[in-house]
Amino acid sequence: MTPEQFAPAVLAWAATHGRHDLPWQQDVTPYRVWISEIMLQQTQVVTVIDYFQRFMQRFPDLPSLAAGEQDEVLHLWTGLGYYSRARNLHKTARLLVEQHDGQFPRSVEQLAQLPGIGRSTAGAIASLGMGLRAPILDGNVKRVLARYSALREYPGTSAAMRQLWQLAEQLTPAAEQAGAYTQAMMDLGATLCTRSNPDCNRCPLQQGCQAKLLGLQNELPVPRPKKVLPEQHCHMLLLTNQQGEILLQQRPQQGLWGGLYSLPQLDDMSALPALLSSLQLQGESLQQLSALTHTFSHFRLHIQPWQLNVQPAGVAEMAPHPQLWYNRQRPPSIGLAAPVKKLLNRAPA
Repeated sequence: MTPEQFAPAVLAWAATHGRHDLPWQQDVTPYRVWISEIMLQQTQVVTVIDYFQRFMQRFPDLPSLAAGEQDEVLHLWTGLGYYSRARNLHKTARLLVEQHDGQFPRSVEQLAQLPGIGRSTAGAIASLGMGLRAPILDGNVKRVLARYSALREYPGTSAAMRQLWQLAEQLTPAAEQAGAYTQAMMDLGATLCTRSNPDCNRCPLQQGCQAKLLGLQNELPVPRPKKVLPEQHCHMLLLTNQQGEILLQQRPQQGLWGGLYSLPQLDDMSALPALLSSLQLQGESLQQLSALTHTFSHFRLHIQPWQLNVQPAGVAEMAPHPQLWYNRQRPPSIGLAAPVKKLLNRAPA
């Protein structure tokens, strides 16, 4: 198979077998492509669909997102993880409205300078949303090209990425077909050229795929080198007032769960009296709850939750970050990290 035959084969397959009914494939705009591409990073399509639809109901376009509050953006993102994606969405929306007249730049280079938009996402916005010729290299496309070229190293290395970008650039067709080709490549990786058990016999590229010809389709792409995740431990406190509301504190904008609301957290329970004193609260009936483990990409967090009934003991000091009493019957529109939401939902009434 020659490079000139590659795109036509993929496009012909996609016309019959590609995905055509995903919500972001309807009423296509650069904005809708952008939101879907950011949500799809590190997240499966089946999970994203409901989140995308809820997000579009509240923020149907760029001006509405720019005018919204970050807390509400994070609230709609709760459960998707990687919350810097949501913060960057909000930041970029405001930047585009304030500095670009509410329009997306029409070049990959300018798009890639916006917060949270890398080269591949910029290519998707340009090709799918604007009909421009722009290669992409998301996880699905990377897997297809790594197998097609029988890449013998982990695709995440800088040397491998350079090879894959060169190949993606070479194979991407002219602008009039670029959008359809981009979608077709993503569909091919998602449905046939899957991470395990690729369906090579139905693949339109099997005649030219080096991994298939060498019998290496199940070994390639080379997997990420395994690493041992560090283990961390903490205590989380469900401080519950007489109305059954639970105290939440907003985390700093930078760092883990930036901008989200979380439970007060301690490394050692011996610090509990000092915490209560700073909050001007007094507590009784401390109860140990079932432990919870949450795995991040770079470490594993073991959480020991405790519930403590509290009441005011004076005027609280000025908190360094916003805090609120969370009412589970009337939950506010705020962002919650997945383990915090889980602890709130299973806390004793």
